[in-house]
Amino acid sequence: MYGKKSFGAVLRGLRQRGRLTMEELAEASGVSVRAIGDMERGRSLVPQRRTVVALAEGLGLTDEERDALLSTARAARPTRPAAVAGTGVPPRSAGDFTGREPELAVLRAAAERAPAGGAVPVWVVSGPPGCGKTTLALKAAADLAGEFPDGCFVVDLHGVDGPVDTDEALLKLLKALGVSDRRLAKEDASGRAGLLRALLADRRCLVVLDNARDEGQVRALLPAAGRSLVLVTSRRPLTGLEDVDRLALSEMAQDEAVGLLRRILGEERADAEADAVARVAELCGRLPLALRVAGNWLTARTGWSVGHLVRRLADEERRIGALTAGDVRVEAAFELSYRQLTTQAARMLRLLSLVPGPDMTAAYGAALTGTGVFDAEDAMEELVEAGLLQATFTGRYQLHDLIRLFARSRLSREEPPAERQAADDRLRAWLLETAGVAGRWYKPEYGAPPPSWKGLVPLENAEEARAWLQSEAPSWLAALRVAARRGEHTRVVETAYAMEWFCNLWVHWGHWPEVFRLAAEAAAVLDDPSMQAFHLNVHSWSLSCASRYAEAVARAREGLECARRAGNSAQQASALALAAWAQSELGEVQEAADTSLAAIGLYEETDDRAGWLGAVFTHGTSLRLLGRAEEALVQHQRIITFLDAPDCPVNGHLADMYRANTTGALGRGHAALRRWREAADHLRDAAAQAHRIGIPHIESSALLHLAEALIERGEPAEARACLQRVVAFGDAIDGKEPKAAQRLLDTLTAE
Repeated sequence: MYGKKSFGAVLRGLRQRGRLTMEELAEASGVSVRAIGDMERGRSLVPQRRTVVALAEGLGLTDEERDALLSTARAARPTRPAAVAGTGVPPRSAGDFTGREPELAVLRAAAERAPAGGAVPVWVVSGPPGCGKTTLALKAAADLAGEFPDGCFVVDLHGVDGPVDTDEALLKLLKALGVSDRRLAKEDASGRAGLLRALLADRRCLVVLDNARDEGQVRALLPAAGRSLVLVTSRRPLTGLEDVDRLALSEMAQDEAVGLLRRILGEERADAEADAVARVAELCGRLPLALRVAGNWLTARTGWSVGHLVRRLADEERRIGALTAGDVRVEAAFELSYRQLTTQAARMLRLLSLVPGPDMTAAYGAALTGTGVFDAEDAMEELVEAGLLQATFTGRYQLHDLIRLFARSRLSREEPPAERQAADDRLRAWLLETAGVAGRWYKPEYGAPPPSWKGLVPLENAEEARAWLQSEAPSWLAALRVAARRGEHTRVVETAYAMEWFCNLWVHWGHWPEVFRLAAEAAAVLDDPSMQAFHLNVHSWSLSCASRYAEAVARAREGLECARRAGNSAQQASALALAAWAQSELGEVQEAADTSLAAIGLYEETDDRAGWLGAVFTHGTSLRLLGRAEEALVQHQRIITFLDAPDCPVNGHLADMYRANTTGALGRGHAALRRWREAADHLRDAAAQAHRIGIPHIESSALLHLAEALIERGEPAEARACLQRVVAFGDAIDGKEPKAAQRLLDTLTAE
């Protein structure tokens, strides 16, 4: 329809035919006045399809005229973004790209802001080897090329394998921008940098500086002002660059990783072994490079099942080596960064592979290397800069699964066995020693660590101790397991002993039965019946917390026998009290009342008042379950009176816990007598106390019973709020209470 006219000439003719000024067409189409002018004068590349469609709508073209304009645009458009000599966009870079929508949206928004002028948007896309930095940048370049009519340029700076000199990169860019050799010969390096800034300030270009080694390599390539956009990819975050935005990449989401494999394998083959494909994604750590290698490996072996690859990758010792397809090796990507590390950082990476938990702090590095925390932090920050260690927003560090395997292979090759074992021993000793110190904050006879204790982490108060025990639980639990396997029985017993009262703060952790089982077994090997009785008793407690009441009774009876053999009356009383609790939960309420009464007598003989409180509490509860609520109130009031005494020997966290729990029991006693106002008052007070000291299982129980009392009092609004709080606890408490709360909520809603 428009013959061989240029796109700009056709656009100008259509605008003039419609008697539109550039400003009017800009307003009608949403395309800027400058972009329209540049297109009409032939100063820019033709726009993308969506821009042509917007112009057609602004011009009021018919469908036939719009299609003809699109054809003219396609005829004039290069098949791919212009690339600097010697580089280019890989042919498949956009074809099978999957996921990363949030990151692409960020870069699209940056491109939209660029026309405003001012400082040029510069985005540093960083992340570990193989996470898809280049692929993302090239995908963005392909998508956004039409928004940058003066060109899209890609420079591979070869940052990790023979970095390109900055001046050489300048020359490539300037030549691609049309600067003559004669002009370039007149300028020195500083002049060429100034010329690049001037050209990019005057034009609207997208520049991808791929695979930058460090800040110095790219600083002279960054324009100061204009309408261009610069994307820099690097394994390092290039924190030395000022006035830039940063986009950190890591592994893909699981659904994205599976999606990439489906694109590579084909939907039919992938769907036939969907579970195996999902497992391959997991074993590849959802790292794009590893996913692509795995996918290509399978496409070259059509006779092999996906399950076969799963079996190959399941072997951790061989996984890194198995992720090889042709000349592409995942291990090689990590090796390039590893070779650039200082000696200290390289050793740190190797030793970090020994960390048993999912993440770590600098203190782990210090324990492994036998250095100070700040020295360890310096080495770990170098690993972050190299893209081999990820720093989280919470101040912790994470090793990607595949980098961990790479580091472990280097540990085996480069670290003498004795050094490996010594580092592992240092880490385990530190984890368990620190766990013991933290746990003893909650034992009345210990509290704060002695002034002579010099740890790698601050444990200056009970709150810090609790935070450390919970955040580092995966690691210290793993260390405890290893200590048990290695026959370090005293260390196992001492660590678990320190948790005696802390465990009440974290009842539903889920691992207490294992902790105290290991300790009881270690005490048996040490032939210490008194210590064995202690750990059997606490094991019984943990089993009751897990609703394994029959096992809890059996374990308490074992503890009672050991305590009798040791002549330890306090542990005999503890065994009886814990058996009584489990018996009451099993419905053996009279037995529970009798057993707990016997425990009270033994505790009074030994003057163990902390244990006495627990036995009285269980006895009162048993009486209430027997229908003797008035007697139960008397027993529970004894506890409050005891705690209120000015010379009470039980104080601190332990007293707070018993007070909150007993206040709730008083509320349930009044509820059993249908004294709903008194019940609500006590239960409201118990919930507040438990919330203040941070014991969710006591708080949730009080709230649930409070809601029931409020419903009886005809106060559904407050009851509903209480029940919603219980449901919100989720996995932090026993699942029975949120379910019961939800059932009550549904009833209130139905009414």
